[in-house]
Amino acid sequence: MADSKPSAFWTFVLILIVVAAGIGGAAVVYYENHRPPAAGPLTVQVGDNVTVNYIGLFANGPQQGRVFDTSEYSVALDNASWPKSLQYSSRGGQPSDYTPLGVYVGPNAPSDGYTIGNTTFGGVVTGFWQGLLGLPVNRTHYITVPPALGYSFVNASCLLTEPLVTTVPVVVPLAPNVFASTFPNVTAASGTVFTDPTYGWSDYVLSANATDVTYENLPTLGMTVNPSGWPVLVSNLSATTITLTSQLSPSQAGLVLGHATTDTCSTSTFTVASVNVANGTYVADYNPEVDGQTLIFVVTVVQIFRPT
Repeated sequence: MADSKPSAFWTFVLILIVVAAGIGGAAVVYYENHRPPAAGPLTVQVGDNVTVNYIGLFANGPQQGRVFDTSEYSVALDNASWPKSLQYSSRGGQPSDYTPLGVYVGPNAPSDGYTIGNTTFGGVVTGFWQGLLGLPVNRTHYITVPPALGYSFVNASCLLTEPLVTTVPVVVPLAPNVFASTFPNVTAASGTVFTDPTYGWSDYVLSANATDVTYENLPTLGMTVNPSGWPVLVSNLSATTITLTSQLSPSQAGLVLGHATTDTCSTSTFTVASVNVANGTYVADYNPEVDGQTLIFVVTVVQIFRPT
């Protein structure tokens, strides 16, 4: 790390004193030692590679103050002081799983980053690296990153409008291979009773042969099930269909994590973005939860590696 100190130098000041009137006089030369101001601490500049400890928080919205990511082991363990977001993912259960982030400070980090020792320094969102500029090591600082300088892109095709009321058939025929993949631990034999992995009620195999396995869903009226991540009421039963009514409310928007049986936008996990009871719909948002959000990063620079 380059941190050169300027050497001391002498400033010569000539003071000419004319003593008395007349022909007599004297000249005195005065030497003063002027030292430069003490060099300040090394601070982060564009082009540096730095290691940073950070805590990422939502600045506003339903998840305001929740942690969506951190490099700090103590924060990861502490859910009371540092509540976690819906999509927060632990890095592991050991201190060694949490290490400072290597950051290239600037807009043009190579896609594979720089490697110094055992640390790779890569690019981050613009607001993050800009917020590091001018910071010394070992000082905690808060960086607010608006969507335009962070994760601004929200893919509209990853927002799906879904009904609050759905129906499920009572009797379901499946090909044997589909039955086996849907219920991998269930024997496809007539009379088998098993717990439905999606709805939690009992299922009964009516018949099974080489071409078809038929089973019956056996819920009870008024029971509550949880197929997607929130309570759903069995509100009606007929000879052919089971009616399920979601218990979502508008106040839960942005606070419920759901899961689907198939992928959308490369994931089966979504956030319930809104609930419209009048229209009988909710919006499932398959975008990452940080997209389009204002974020706060609590950062502490650990080391600065100045390019030579």
